[in-house]
Amino acid sequence: MEIKKVTDAAFKKYGRVIEGIDFSELVETLKTKTPCTSEVVYEPSVKELEELPVYKELMTKTYGELPIQIGYCNGNNYMLNALEYHRSSEVNVAATDAVLLVGWQPDIAEDGTYPTSLVEAFLLPAGTAVELYATTLHYAPCNGEENGFRVAIVLPKDTNLELDETHEGGEDARLTAKNKWLIGHPEGGLPEGSPMGLVGENICIK
Repeated sequence: MEIKKVTDAAFKKYGRVIEGIDFSELVETLKTKTPCTSEVVYEPSVKELEELPVYKELMTKTYGELPIQIGYCNGNNYMLNALEYHRSSEVNVAATDAVLLVGWQPDIAEDGTYPTSLVEAFLLPAGTAVELYATTLHYAPCNGEENGFRVAIVLPKDTNLELDETHEGGEDARLTAKNKWLIGHPEGGLPEGSPMGLVGENICIK
């Protein structure tokens, strides 16, 4: 599939490149202090990242003084596997080149399905930060040209933590963690019982 750049006009539907914030220390910490394995590893909140000066700047400027968390998603991946969305923007900061596979929430059908043919791919270059809007469907990044990816993930505090209650029926059934609605692909290797709904090819960018 065609891989566009986050600076292309087509990305404006999904998010924006963040300017005016210095992410260099966060990028360096991701490179030197976080692991990158053959599997995809996601940590929603990492103290060492949240102690950096950029934490307060993101909380103040990007999230309007709402409490936030900074974690990471690192590893090796070439597959779509699923799409998720939040009721808030998500900031991605790339320490290595990464590819984002994204879709648009309004295109989810009334029956909760989503055709993977609508998914688009965008290169997020190392050192670049983007805000993915709340209406943007996304999941784990994919490898860029390098072996493995390292991407900081910034979200409102407690996002992706374990739910306190059982959720059933309609969109509620897709809520798999706090502030996380998931649409899985049958071939995505997700845990048993995960909500499905992606229709078509499980996209591979390799």
